[in-house]
Amino acid sequence: LINQLPEANLILLRHLFGVLHHIEQNSGVNQMNAFNLALCIAPSMLWLPSPTGPEEESRSTKKVALLVQFLIENSGEIFGGDIASLF
Repeated sequence: LINQLPEANLILLRHLFGVLHHIEQNSGVNQMNAFNLALCIAPSMLWLPSPTGPEEESRSTKKVALLVQFLIENSGEIFGGDIASLF
C-alpha cells in the first residue's frame, strides 16, 4: 500500500515516521516510546469519516494507535533504508 501512495505523500510519511522513530530511539531520556507517541499522534492522523458514539470512537482510536505504533517501530523496514539519513 505504501508504494501505491503519490510520491509527495510517501515523502511526507517517510519524514514524519523518521522523526517519530528518532524520538522513540531516545525514549530512555524522553519517556516517549512508540506506544506513547502513537497515543499522542494517532488521533490527528486518521479518524472515522462520520460521527459515531464514544465506544466506536474509542475502538477506532485504539486501532489507529496500534497501526501508528507498528509504523514507528518498523519505519526502517517499511519506508526503506536508513530512515535517519532523512535528516
